[in-house]
Amino acid sequence: MHGDGYTARLAPRWKRLLVVGSVVVSAPVLVFGGPLWVRAVGCGLIAVQAAALWVLDVRPRAGTAVVLAVSAGFQLLVPAFGPGVAFVVLCTFAWLRPAGESLWMLALAVAAVCGPPLAQQRWLPAGLWLVACLLAWSWGAQARARGARRVAERRQAALEERARIARELHDVLSHTVSVMVVQAAAADDIFDVNPGKAREALRRTEEAGRQALAELRWFLRTARDDTDSERGPQPTLDDVAELGRTVSAAGLPVEVLREGAGEVPMAVQLGAYRIVQEALTNALRHARGSRATVSVRVGDGAVEVLVRDDGNGGAVPSANRGSGQGLAGMRERAALLGGTFAAGPRPGGGFEVSARLPIDEGTGGHA
Repeated sequence: MHGDGYTARLAPRWKRLLVVGSVVVSAPVLVFGGPLWVRAVGCGLIAVQAAALWVLDVRPRAGTAVVLAVSAGFQLLVPAFGPGVAFVVLCTFAWLRPAGESLWMLALAVAAVCGPPLAQQRWLPAGLWLVACLLAWSWGAQARARGARRVAERRQAALEERARIARELHDVLSHTVSVMVVQAAAADDIFDVNPGKAREALRRTEEAGRQALAELRWFLRTARDDTDSERGPQPTLDDVAELGRTVSAAGLPVEVLREGAGEVPMAVQLGAYRIVQEALTNALRHARGSRATVSVRVGDGAVEVLVRDDGNGGAVPSANRGSGQGLAGMRERAALLGGTFAAGPRPGGGFEVSARLPIDEGTGGHA
């Protein structure tokens, strides 16, 4: 992994092709090289170039520098020969290494490829080789930039998926586990005084545990296979009333109010349900209040959710209200649906969570 987060690897097949191609391209030196000593030196240069290309994948800097030096030697021995495979190797190096490093090799390539014709006052070949060097480097650098962009996109997609899984797992388990904890604590408090109510609390704890297991199985199934056809039914606005009854049974009386009607996309319904669920879970676990109210209003192109409790929200900073996933998860859900979210202590005491989720034809998918 390099500075741009991308690691390019030279395939063995491409390396073999480079070696064979370099020999084939350089072979004319042995035929038209003139004196015997020139051909002998040319044969040695071909062998050195082939060896440098063979180690190009493990020593790209050294291999490329040697090939460029051989290219300069070929042009000095046989001016009509040209730079040979220098441009291909420069392009490959610009793909293998970050731009900051390959720029130095570009400068070396310009000196090695354009130097001999300039020394021989062959201005046109020198200009052509300069343009070819710039094009070869830019092609390789662009290929590397595309690869780095793809890697960054895959990494970002993986991070977003991890965040989605964490949010969904929190939403699936947080409420039911919180209910279990509250019921178990209540059963422990009254076990000696009122065994009947304690057993009732334990039964509700068992029911909540079974629900948590069922929700966890559903979540794992959908995480393994993300096709909509495999998903079970997800909570909707119609399930908010049952959610209120569950929290009421756990010890925090909840009044649920519904206003308005109309078609609401499933993503918006699920988002609204999860926001209510998290708000009630936080109220149950942290507020220590005597009651809570939930208002769900459908109309004016949006679903408006308002959850209030009369607990000690005014004395507890909102940052401490619930786990780190709580308020951040609700705010993120609202933002993903193009809505707004607010949460904080109420002036008269208690805590308030409000969200407005727009309804439009473009809303869809999974929150």
